[in-house]
Amino acid sequence: MSTLASWAPFIVSFVLSVLGTPLVILLYRKMHWLDDPRKNPHPKMVHSLPLPRGGGIPIFLSIATAVLLFIPFSKQIAGLLGGALVLTVLGIWDDLKNPHPLLRFIILIIAALIVIGSGVGIAYITNPFGGIVRLDQPQLAFILGGSLHTIWIIADIFALVWIVWCMNIVNFATGLDGQMPGYVAIASGVIGLLALRFGSDPTQIRISTLSMIVAGAYIGLLLWNMYPQKIIAGFGASTLAGFFLSVMAIFSGAKLATAILVLAVPMIDASIVILWRLAHGRSPFFGDRSHLHHLLLDSGWSKRQVALFYWVATAIFGLFSLQLKSGQKVFIITLAIAIIGGIIVWLRYSTTFFAKSGRGNG
Repeated sequence: MSTLASWAPFIVSFVLSVLGTPLVILLYRKMHWLDDPRKNPHPKMVHSLPLPRGGGIPIFLSIATAVLLFIPFSKQIAGLLGGALVLTVLGIWDDLKNPHPLLRFIILIIAALIVIGSGVGIAYITNPFGGIVRLDQPQLAFILGGSLHTIWIIADIFALVWIVWCMNIVNFATGLDGQMPGYVAIASGVIGLLALRFGSDPTQIRISTLSMIVAGAYIGLLLWNMYPQKIIAGFGASTLAGFFLSVMAIFSGAKLATAILVLAVPMIDASIVILWRLAHGRSPFFGDRSHLHHLLLDSGWSKRQVALFYWVATAIFGLFSLQLKSGQKVFIITLAIAIIGGIIVWLRYSTTFFAKSGRGNG
């Protein structure tokens, strides 16, 4: 296979995303579907001018087109695209009407159930101390439409929690220009490189192809989303990112430790934010200005610096995930929790050291 042919999935999704995003920008501006902080102020907002959302539309269209072109169609692919379509529609609805967070959460569960219903589940996880932990028992068998169907109860529940969690943590870390598309593209590339280690396995080849497609789409969006952003990625693009990354981790053989490590910063940030909100009697579903990227902005970092921090941290943890064994990954994850968690706690309670926001901070 030629070099150009091997890069074709990436190139197609990248080009479609690059060309499709400005069309969405034009549509949203023409229809006046803009996120205007002056009309709808919120503490978590970091932009000062009216901007269109809608990033999920070019992401879905570019990924779906490339998947149908380069990956053999199957029941699992149908479930993947079906769940992604639900998330895209939800993202458009969120762009225009801002539905209640609890309702959005329920629809995220529905999207996850669609892909799980196509046969995507976590049958086992690697035991960092050796061997594997099987999750394929107990099973519930039933007849539907004249065919035998089986639900792997623990495996499917675990997959549901994993997919919904990943969608939410990526959405949590989507606050400013270029932040999310950059680290998502890097994370996707890491999962693809891991799959290439098993190049003779057709399943892993498909995962590698899918990772290239996802990375291409988000790099295409990044060109329009990086500072100063012309479009906000929005709920659709962020939940689609978590959805694809979580499912790729399952497809690649339950490489959950790899995904946790490569997404260490948003995962740790999300965990601390949720615990902080619950400890203060607040709903974890309602956004505020307590995320790491907000804390870094409030401490005087520019938007470019915060985005670069997320990219570099993802790349570093990604390199660790490619080089380390399961037990070593657990150690690095524990170390990351201590370091990143410590930084977040220090930033949260050291407001007297914060500098005033500059021009680049928004």
